[in-house]
Amino acid sequence: MALEATTVEADEDTSELDYMSRRFWVSAIFAIPVLFSAMAAEFWPEAMAKIIDPNLRQWIEMIVSAPVIIWGGWIFYVRAIQSVITRNLNMFTLIGLGVSVAYTYSVIATVASDIFPPEVFNTVGVVPVYFEAAAVITTLILLGQVLELRARSQTNAAIKLLLGLAPKTARIVRANGTEEDIPMEHVKVGDTLRIRPGEKVPVDGTVIKGNSNVDESMVTGEPIPVEKMAGERLIGATVNGTGSLLMKAEKVGADTLLSQIVQMVADAQRSRAPIQKLVDQVSGYFVPVVVVIAVITFIVWSLWGPEPAIAYAVINSVAVLIIACPCALGLATPMSIMVGTGRGAMMGVLFKNAEALEVLRKVDTLVVDKTGTLTEGKPRLVAVQAETGFDEDVILRMAASLEKASEHPLAEAIVKAQRIEV
Repeated sequence: MALEATTVEADEDTSELDYMSRRFWVSAIFAIPVLFSAMAAEFWPEAMAKIIDPNLRQWIEMIVSAPVIIWGGWIFYVRAIQSVITRNLNMFTLIGLGVSVAYTYSVIATVASDIFPPEVFNTVGVVPVYFEAAAVITTLILLGQVLELRARSQTNAAIKLLLGLAPKTARIVRANGTEEDIPMEHVKVGDTLRIRPGEKVPVDGTVIKGNSNVDESMVTGEPIPVEKMAGERLIGATVNGTGSLLMKAEKVGADTLLSQIVQMVADAQRSRAPIQKLVDQVSGYFVPVVVVIAVITFIVWSLWGPEPAIAYAVINSVAVLIIACPCALGLATPMSIMVGTGRGAMMGVLFKNAEALEVLRKVDTLVVDKTGTLTEGKPRLVAVQAETGFDEDVILRMAASLEKASEHPLAEAIVKAQRIEV
């Protein structure tokens, strides 16, 4: 609910999640006893009246629910007021209006019940109140915000893993032939960089000199290293093999392929699914319609209702606003979208945007690459077929002795199989 940075940082800021979680847990602690008290009085009014005076019970509910309504729901009232000022009515408009009206009405019914007509009082002699409804709605909306922020935090963890793929330094080759390790942020387009055996390629660029095999599985998922020679393109964060390479830096910083992937994932968690946009559009029409209906209800009851007409008009117009409060609308939509993307990130599935998650339900055919997705991405020798007159064990030992010094994945598979055989 706070503004988000457009750039991706390795260090995640969890202050908003901590802030919202604190509001939720405090609200839940106070809302639960209010809910149990109200439900017990609703289903067993006479029994509860013997245990505690009904008017005293309402006073206790009013006091206990106050921190939830005033402190826990304060952020919703701020956004509700902002939506009215900007004429952009949304879910928070109805939440703020419904909760505040329900609590205000309940306070008046508790503190000044004498102004209500006798017909309004229930069987135990008090005016029905809505403290539990206001407190529970506020707590549920806070829960939805916490789950949304937590799911976003899980996606941020995947982003941090991607950022961790990039090397922290690069080895620059000066014009006089000297070499020096410099921080990645100091690398500029056109710099000549050396990539020693086993090191990560620092930025995107082109091979100037040298010959080596580069593991590009980070991008392609293919475990077989790709041979690189002069003129071949290199991708930042891929891993160099046994050879030494000289490269020319062509894309640095936010322009590298890895940075673009990270930014794409970050943009995805800020995107909105069509259903969320629909909810806001519906709220834009729903809010004024509900307000108009509440006003009409007040006018009709005040003109043609039984005496005292004004009291009945207030009660019924408040009922319209309370019933229309969209707690399910505010909880289910963001929770389902963000928890879905968060669970996907935990399992290694990154959604390009929220719309993709919603459209996925219509998919009837899934096309995937094999290596590293449907397979482990690591070759394994499963059988040796020898020609007549040759022994399989001897062939395996000879092949392993030839491949022992190689770092090629197929060579490693042969050597590993010979070790297991031994």
